[in-house]
Amino acid sequence: MTAYNAFYAQSGGVSAVINASACGVIETCRRHDDRIGRVYAGRNGIIGALTEDLIDTTPESDEAIAALRHTPGGAFGSCRYKLKDIESHRRQYERLIEVFKAHDIRYFFYNGGGDSADTCLKVSQLAEHMNYPIQAIHVAKTVDNDLPVTDNSPGFGSVAKYIATSVRETALDVASMCSTSTKVFILEAMGRHAGWIAAAGALASEDNDGPPHIILLPEVPFDRKRLMARIDETVKRCGYCVIVVSEGTRYEDGTFLSDAGNTDAFGHRQLGGVAPTLAGMVKQDLGLKYHWAVADYLQRAARHIASRVDVEQAYAVGQRAVECALEGQNAVMPAIRRDSESPYRWSLFDAPLSEIANQEKFMPREFIREDGFGINELGRRYLRPLIQGEDFPPFENGLPKMAQLALRPVERRLPEFEL
Repeated sequence: MTAYNAFYAQSGGVSAVINASACGVIETCRRHDDRIGRVYAGRNGIIGALTEDLIDTTPESDEAIAALRHTPGGAFGSCRYKLKDIESHRRQYERLIEVFKAHDIRYFFYNGGGDSADTCLKVSQLAEHMNYPIQAIHVAKTVDNDLPVTDNSPGFGSVAKYIATSVRETALDVASMCSTSTKVFILEAMGRHAGWIAAAGALASEDNDGPPHIILLPEVPFDRKRLMARIDETVKRCGYCVIVVSEGTRYEDGTFLSDAGNTDAFGHRQLGGVAPTLAGMVKQDLGLKYHWAVADYLQRAARHIASRVDVEQAYAVGQRAVECALEGQNAVMPAIRRDSESPYRWSLFDAPLSEIANQEKFMPREFIREDGFGINELGRRYLRPLIQGEDFPPFENGLPKMAQLALRPVERRLPEFEL
């Protein structure tokens, strides 16, 4: 049996565990070296395939690949680049086929979110449209937890753990000084359309009485008057108020509080700055002293506090992706099934990309409190298992030790290609 080569790439915003999925893919390919030859990684995602900028992972030691499991960021570079439709942008797809042919690539593993699933689905259609056999398997990743079909998305559990931990620690700081200093603290969390990350802040307290006192979700229309009344009441009752706000919080008409007026390469509105916007309202309406913080990249890069469940799931979907390809599957994504909640047990199943690409999963209304300012016990039961366990990286000289890869380029065989 001929051992064809594989192509792996990372896409979109990275996470604390996306490299654990890379580890799962590469280690599993190495265990099947009788059927899969070299594993090439795309430098900066699918762009690496289009520009023939490939990295040969074969020379990397087993120890270096294993170290990916505890290394955050995107080891091979990621991108926000969405392939257009095949009919009107045929040249892009012809180029992919040329690169795949030139390097004897028959397996395509794309590690990303909903838009990446769309790219993977389109690549899977190349066999039919251009008569070249490619097996395209999507490897789930998104901190936003908004991929449909799968119970949860690798990358989310670690962000949720970071946010809940940060809220618990910061709330103690604010409570210590509230009699003479800060009355309102606002933490901005990621989440464009879905409030999963912000909702995870609720786990900082064991019930709805402790901080965070208020969580603002994209799924609940923003009402300034109601919010200010709740903040005022909370400060008078508790002495301070801790708020977690999703970057995607929006008004009734759908306008984002923090719309920067720009779009990214996927066509999404660029967000950020909802915390200072909200702080300005607090100052104007209530005259209370405040502080705000934006977790931003810190929340998705915090491998030192990653959820063990998240790390294990990230590795498992990478491993299963290779198994799917070896079984002859195409256009699927290994998804997570929740088999039991107490004790928490999970397994994987193979979901068709046609049900995942360009779809979003939002926080269900049954998880949200009646007042709209947080989540209920049902939501807590969903979130709790995902932040369980620790998987600390090795430390050296007091700091986390990360993977060191050679990232050796593959010799180009084709003319240059302009994106």
